[in-house]
Amino acid sequence: MTILADTPAATPPLTAEGFAHVDHWIFDLDNTLYSHESRVWPQVNERITLFLQDLFGLDGLSSHALRQYYYHRYGTTLKGLMEEHQIDPDRFLDFAHDIDLTLLEPDPALGAALAALPGRKLILTNGSVGHAKNVAGKLGILDQFEDIFDIVHAGFLPKPERATYENFLAKHSVDPGRAAMFEDIEKNLIVPSALGMKTVLIIPKTPDPFREAWEQAAIDAGHVHHVTADLTGFLRPLGRLGDGHG
Repeated sequence: MTILADTPAATPPLTAEGFAHVDHWIFDLDNTLYSHESRVWPQVNERITLFLQDLFGLDGLSSHALRQYYYHRYGTTLKGLMEEHQIDPDRFLDFAHDIDLTLLEPDPALGAALAALPGRKLILTNGSVGHAKNVAGKLGILDQFEDIFDIVHAGFLPKPERATYENFLAKHSVDPGRAAMFEDIEKNLIVPSALGMKTVLIIPKTPDPFREAWEQAAIDAGHVHHVTADLTGFLRPLGRLGDGHG
């Protein structure tokens, strides 16, 4: 595993070694394409908690605990609500993603790094297409992506379920042996690695108080090939050294 110099355990700068074959670049959305300082994901969490409060008449603490229960058992709160209460997914997704993106600023440096990558770029998210478009649009990088595969396309089966990755690969004719996956949740890289993708774990530059410690740790595992707290810095050499792609 390579850990970039912006993380506690420093190694030499990244080179194109290990990525020379990659021409499909797959990105998670939340906490991967933006930093937690923009307060995007905390708002989504707050909206999910409020949804549970309104749905079940719970107080805030009870709603938070229920959200954690669904997340750990089903992978997403939505999946839990659909399994146990047959909730309308569109109603949930519209409510959860009705957030303020004021603190999310355009990121032209990330846009330039994405533009320099050779090949196709896609988003694979447990959120909705609408949310992904809003976030990527505000970042100024939406036009860098060929398409967005969201939780609806996945049949509401969230990552890290293998079927979701397989459906994504089939829908977009992606050869996993020529792909790289960028993700902020370590367990969501297990299947991509097993399928033959290069994997990159994105961790926060500073601790995120709104997420659990295991969700933001630099995990040393066989399915995690690289770890970085600077996505733009990670991508730059891959774009510059990617001229040899055929």
